[in-house]
Amino acid sequence: MAEGSYHHGNLRAALLTRAEAVLAESGVAALSLRGLARDLGVSHAAPARHFRDRQAVLDALVTGGFTDLNRRLEEAVDGEGTVEARLAELGRVYVAFATERAALLGLMFTAKHEEDASPELDRLAHRSLDLAAGLVAEAQRAGAVRPGDPVRLAQVAFSTVHGLAALAVGGLLDDTPVDEATDLALEVLLAGLRAG
Repeated sequence: MAEGSYHHGNLRAALLTRAEAVLAESGVAALSLRGLARDLGVSHAAPARHFRDRQAVLDALVTGGFTDLNRRLEEAVDGEGTVEARLAELGRVYVAFATERAALLGLMFTAKHEEDASPELDRLAHRSLDLAAGLVAEAQRAGAVRPGDPVRLAQVAFSTVHGLAALAVGGLLDDTPVDEATDLALEVLLAGLRAG
């Protein structure tokens, strides 16, 4: 196929999908607009219609990552079941995202802490914690979670599931399946959060 002869139905989405794959396979340093164009069989100029430079691709990946994570967490918060069941589901959803999209999550956390992070990114990045804190507050009102600052309790909960996900991604759970480790971690975490 001649370069530039391929017409892509949704090039922007294809560029982002391929960019995340490159990120996972080879890291940020390997990502380039020229490489993405080559991988997708489009002209070297085609990605410029959607992204001004490599940083714009990275920014879009981060924004999309937080948007997807927050959507998944919102579904867990708004789901069926007791407040404790929804807290556990929130943890499972986070571990699943963090293990399935580990490279992207690393990029998301890096971007979140950059000095020039946009207000939109700041809002998206804090939404996950806000969702968890809101559910913790609901659990406190129901008498299922001990008193305390819901944001701090949510931060501790996030640190627990994030740490578990990091161990899973690093291959440090030995022979323990990640689902089994997640269930055990959530059981211990929820026992520690219970009122009384």
